[in-house]
Amino acid sequence: MYDFDFVKPGSIEGAVKALAAEDAIPLAGGQTLLPSMKQRLNQPSALVSLRGIPELQGVCRDGDALVIGAATTHARVAAEAGDYPGLAALAGQIGDPAVRAMGTIGGSLANNDPSACYPAAVLGSGATVVTNAREIEADDFFDGMFATALEEGEIITSVRFPIPQKAAYAKFHQPASRFALAGAFVAQFADGVRVAITGASEDGVFRWVQAEAALKDNFSAEALSGLTLPAEGMIGDLHGTPEYRAHLAAVMTRRAVAAAG
Repeated sequence: MYDFDFVKPGSIEGAVKALAAEDAIPLAGGQTLLPSMKQRLNQPSALVSLRGIPELQGVCRDGDALVIGAATTHARVAAEAGDYPGLAALAGQIGDPAVRAMGTIGGSLANNDPSACYPAAVLGSGATVVTNAREIEADDFFDGMFATALEEGEIITSVRFPIPQKAAYAKFHQPASRFALAGAFVAQFADGVRVAITGASEDGVFRWVQAEAALKDNFSAEALSGLTLPAEGMIGDLHGTPEYRAHLAAVMTRRAVAAAG
């Protein structure tokens, strides 16, 4: 490691001010940032911790939505998001107990790893990402691998999830990292179905609109029979070919629909 300043503000305003410093980076759970610093892939002048800001913590019901503070850990979401069982179950599958105790929903979304679980929940739910400056709809938030609509110095403060009639997440995880080799989040609402795929595409999380159309009038795994994803643009690595990822994403979607049943 190397020398850097550590700032722990007590308010969102204080965090925004601290992040105005050159090369300052926000620190949420640190599950991605700290390892990247050890490898010299990130060399911030200051880490601005978001963990001590009360407004960024907690899970609460607000009418037909579930609102989760950005600095809320995966473990807390798994334990307290009972009003949205599909989301709570997803949080409980992230990493291992140590990762779930430290990692946060806001950190995961801001990092937008192409194999992360939360982006699928946000996109699949049609959630709204709330920042210190604005509200960003899920369809406008994700902008490719490790990229989002967040601007310099902008902080995620909470995520607002509309609660669906049914929802479930299924993923095929890499045994060591427990990241998704392919994962599918499916949510049924009164006005339609949303399907989000993570872990498969080189462009990161995406909606499978053909599956959404097939499920709209028949929410069953059978409605997806014969429906396939193209291999073009899918991730190919030591864990599997693009064709394998495309096939696996379709299998996970059918499993998610069956689980939501």
